[in-house]
Amino acid sequence: MTDLVLAVFRLNGRLLAAGDQLVSDLGLTSARWQVLGAIANAPSPQPVAWLARSMGLNRQGVQRIVNEMREDDLVELRPNPHHRRAHLVALTKHGESAYAAASRLQTPWANTLAKGLDGEELAAASRIIKALGERLEKSI
Repeated sequence: MTDLVLAVFRLNGRLLAAGDQLVSDLGLTSARWQVLGAIANAPSPQPVAWLARSMGLNRQGVQRIVNEMREDDLVELRPNPHHRRAHLVALTKHGESAYAAASRLQTPWANTLAKGLDGEELAAASRIIKALGERLEKSI
């Protein structure tokens, strides 16, 4: 298990560096891309705390990124009918375009990265990582 955890830590660092490089020409970082993805894939606009929870990150870090992206017109804050201070975060047209452009870059990159790897092994690795994530979420 320790070997797996250390490998995931190393992989995470390399994925973040590769992601930064992949989307840098779009004015994004891996962190911004990740938050854009959480917003884009949410069923409806969510408060920062909910976005952070869905990504397994702390609210303060996501809030900082949302604030920066708001300044760059990638996201907007909308009134939350259920909470006066916890605004809902939504993509602007510029944010939608940036996320779509990042996704277009990601697909061939991911296909190249996966080339030669067995699909069943990738699926098994994904299941194990998701199961470990769920266990960790329950223990926190």
